[in-house]
Amino acid sequence: MKFKKRLKRLGLFLILLIVFMFFNNSSLLTKDRRGEPFLLAHRGLGQTFTMKGIEWDTCTAARIYKPEHPYLENTLSSMKAAFDDGADLVELDIKPTKDGQLAVFHDGTLECRTNVKGSTKDYTMAELKKLDIGYGYTADNGKTFPFRGKGVGLMPSLDEVMTQFPDQPFLIHIKNADPKEGSMLAEFLSKLADKRLDQLTVYGDDQPIAALKQELPELRVMSMATLKSCLIPYLGVGWTGYIPSACKNTQLHVPEKYAPL
Repeated sequence: MKFKKRLKRLGLFLILLIVFMFFNNSSLLTKDRRGEPFLLAHRGLGQTFTMKGIEWDTCTAARIYKPEHPYLENTLSSMKAAFDDGADLVELDIKPTKDGQLAVFHDGTLECRTNVKGSTKDYTMAELKKLDIGYGYTADNGKTFPFRGKGVGLMPSLDEVMTQFPDQPFLIHIKNADPKEGSMLAEFLSKLADKRLDQLTVYGDDQPIAALKQELPELRVMSMATLKSCLIPYLGVGWTGYIPSACKNTQLHVPEKYAPL
């Protein structure tokens, strides 16, 4: 008799647990989402290009669609246009310069978009200002270059971006895996007020993000390591409503193939 009672209690407990899990993870008890979606502008308002056959080192400036606007990615004007058009957040890329500054630029080398070769580390910020960052853009396989001559002086520094947009939120991408670049960014960001830091998120490879996190532990950051440290325990206990401590001060990006879990 005692065994049957225990079995019934266990069965009841399991039924209640399943009911709890179902309602706690369903949308039945949530409010309908109202308002507009959250819009992220990738590199500001830039030129679009075909994604067919694209690789990590593909020169995207050489495969743009016919331009429908005058803006180039990662420029002050493209960021302003994105915010003016309703973007809630602008993503930008940073690269170190020869004189220890942080330039806002995407590519590992300069020859795809500009009129010189090398990388940002080969030039001072003042020298990078003389480059034409619209030089390599073409929509017809090199027959015409609609932005050539129009991109001189448009590569900004991170300092210029923060000065131009003192109250706007940004997602900053450290493009290289060098931990020194995380330390460089930490030194730059440490001069900003806490209120301003709350508006910023930084992502990149594990090494620079770890170096940045060590200097600014309260800053919101993302890397493959932070995603894994949050995602794994979240998959284990997130259904209870508990948020693991590893998910603090980060964002959880769930790969599409793992979303059903």
